[in-house]
Amino acid sequence: MLKNKREGRQMIGFGPILAKFNANNVEYSLRAFPLGGFVGFPDNDPDSDIPVDDKNLLKNRPILDRIIVVSAGVVANIIFAYLIIFTQVLSVGLPVQEAYPGVLVPEVRPFSAASRDGLLAGDVILKVNGNELPRGGPNGVSEIVDVIKQSPKRNVVLKVARGHQDFEIGITPDENYDGTGKIGVQLSPNVKFTKVKPESVSEAFNYTGREFWGLSFNVLDSLKQTVLNFSQTASKVSGPVAIIAVGAEVARSNIDGLYQFAALLNLNLAVINLLPLPALDGGTLAFILIEAARGGRKLPLEVEQGIMSSGITLVIFLGLFLIVKDTLNLDFIKDML
Repeated sequence: MLKNKREGRQMIGFGPILAKFNANNVEYSLRAFPLGGFVGFPDNDPDSDIPVDDKNLLKNRPILDRIIVVSAGVVANIIFAYLIIFTQVLSVGLPVQEAYPGVLVPEVRPFSAASRDGLLAGDVILKVNGNELPRGGPNGVSEIVDVIKQSPKRNVVLKVARGHQDFEIGITPDENYDGTGKIGVQLSPNVKFTKVKPESVSEAFNYTGREFWGLSFNVLDSLKQTVLNFSQTASKVSGPVAIIAVGAEVARSNIDGLYQFAALLNLNLAVINLLPLPALDGGTLAFILIEAARGGRKLPLEVEQGIMSSGITLVIFLGLFLIVKDTLNLDFIKDML
């Protein structure tokens, strides 16, 4: 029970309360299901004695006021992502990618066709069957993979750079269970990263802006691909357990990746929260926009409550499903099973 009926609520997670405290007329609480969080207002408190027509209740504020309040979390995520990138630019510099000819071979599996026919880790493939590979980018990797898959038990000629020498290697791909060819290597674009640091404040903002918009485009493009190719991408959707595992791995590798990971995480949260789904900020915004389109007439209360309740239930069950799936995919869990 809130002592002051005009208190707001700041929650981490959903479900039953595990712990809570009050500060500056705000009740903070930790919930049982660690799936994000939310902010509650006196409007949502069934025990509140504030009159339902009080003009200071959020639901009675003008439409623009409500849009600003509901959008605050999304705006905070976007600003925080920008500040993270700005901090990276000033502190460690911005990674710049420089592309080189060919495709790099970081790993050759033992007893594979590539190992048997003389390909070594660290080699750079310059040509495949006489066709020169593009400089950098994923296209060169895709070109090699396509040729290998289409050539089971048929000789494939690779022009390889090793140290300061260029020479040709003939490799005969093994046949996969599905009839395609494989040679047992890991491939990656032949790129190298260097660091650039700004020489002035204006240059720092310029670097930050370019990186921020680049990351934002990647997030939006990933969301588009998920929607358009859901059957192929659904298995790649991750929950909080996988995100923590990836973050821990990035933190162990290098500080640059940690900056990028934190910025991407905030941008993803901003985009997902804007989706017009019940229980998300975007869902609340959708209700407000519907109200505006109806000339200020709200949807019936029971309709709104029904949609929001079903949305919260869906989010909880989806979150629990992702937690279980991601936990079972952890390496030490796989070793136990």
